[in-house]
Order: sequence, then C-alpha cells, then structure tokens
Amino acid sequence: MNMLEIANIEVKFSKIILVIKGLSINVPEGSIVALLGSNGAGKSTTLKAVSGLLDFEDGAVTRGDIIYKGASLIRPLASPANIVKKGICQVFEGRRVFEELTVEENLRMGAYIVDKAKSASRDMQNIYSYFPTLSQRRKQVAGYLSGGEQQMLALGRALMSHPTLILLDEPSLGLAPILRKELYGIIHRINKEQKITILLVEQNASMAFSVADYVYVMENGKIVAEGSAPELKENRNIQEFYLGLSQSGNRKNFREVKHYKRLKRWFSC
Repeated sequence: MNMLEIANIEVKFSKIILVIKGLSINVPEGSIVALLGSNGAGKSTTLKAVSGLLDFEDGAVTRGDIIYKGASLIRPLASPANIVKKGICQVFEGRRVFEELTVEENLRMGAYIVDKAKSASRDMQNIYSYFPTLSQRRKQVAGYLSGGEQQMLALGRALMSHPTLILLDEPSLGLAPILRKELYGIIHRINKEQKITILLVEQNASMAFSVADYVYVMENGKIVAEGSAPELKENRNIQEFYLGLSQSGNRKNFREVKHYKRLKRWFSC
C-alpha cells in the first residue's frame, strides 16, 4: 500500500517557470524511498510540494495530484500546519535548528502538536536513546552544536511530532564520512523500529543506496530512472555517474565521466 503517491505533477514558480514536469513517485508504507539527482534537478522542490511550502516561494502545483493515505493534499490545498498534523514532517537541508534555544527546547518545539506533556517527555527520552549525544547536551544552546549534532537535533525534533512520513532533505550534507555513516545507521533504525516511512533526497548516492528500498533518479524536473536499490546500484550508468566506478570496479575521477548525456537516453539504450 502506498502511503504517498505523487501523481504526474507539474510545479511552476511565478506562474511561468516550469520546474517539475510530469513527476510520478510512489512511497509504500514503511519503506525508505530515495530520490537522487544533481543540484537543480528539482528534488527539494518535490519535497516542498508535499509539505505545502511552495506558496512561500511563489510556487504551486499546477497539474497532477499528491495523495497521502488516500486523500489529496492539493484539492483542496492543505496548509503546511495541517499537513504536519496529518503526520508529514520535513527535515530541511542545512539543519535549520533554533540556534538560540537549547537542545531540549528545540525538541519541545517539535512537539507543539502533541497534546499531552507526559507524552512529550516520554518521546524526548526516546529521542535521546537514538541520539545519546543530545542527551549529554540537552541544556546547551543549539547554535554551539557541531554540524552533525545539529542534524541529529533536526531529525529528533521531527520525530517529536509523531510523524508517519518524514521528508529528509540532504541529511548527509556537510558531514564527515564517519558522521554520515552514524546518521544513516540511525535513520535505518528509526525506519525499522518506529515503522516510519521516509522519502529521502540525497546527492550522496552511496549513503542513499545503503538504506533505501527503492530509488528514483531525477534530472531536470523529471524521473529518468527507477528501480529497487540493489537493481539500480548494479546499473553501469549509475555506477559511473553517481558512484564514480568504472566497469572494472575502480573509482573514476569525475573528469573521466565525460560527455554526460541525459540519463533518460542512457537507460533507453
């Protein structure tokens, strides 16, 4: 069963700039689905379309539909606040914590739609079990945390809202390799233990393939390839362009990947 269905949507900014062109994605309940692509492919715009944030950038879904748990988020257009209440929470690229608040205050901000204070306190302890470092820094001002700790805090804050679907935008951006691996291990645990569905946007294909069940590749506002993570990871063109591997299995220099053509053309060969 699909928890989220993005059905042939188009997104325009300022009513004339077409950014998303007939995009269709299915996110099955309980899965991790990754959306890969280079800068400017439209990945973050896709997440904003789901979370209802396009209007703040003079954008809109002008065609197609976004269906969450069988109900449209477009007709009528749901507000971002109502979308969060429905169980969808977005973790933005660049972390975006409340820098002047403490770790604990940031987490409580994520629980503003949770009615019971006791539930919020219990949820916070659950967050600390996933992120022990945050427990040690619970009284520390968030602006002084490291980049990795801020990313953990942003994800923990999202979990406080009791989401059924998390939209993760570039969680590994700017993190050291060891922190990326740790963070993705926690993301995988959250998916399996909490049964939370995740739509993951990434440029780091290796990290995305390590946790995803299904992968879509996006270019210039369109899906140009899709498949199960193991299947797509073995594709030669994915290996060369996104993983930097040659047919011999050696890592290639980016300059060696010359004459990059549209992936859609590659996959039609």
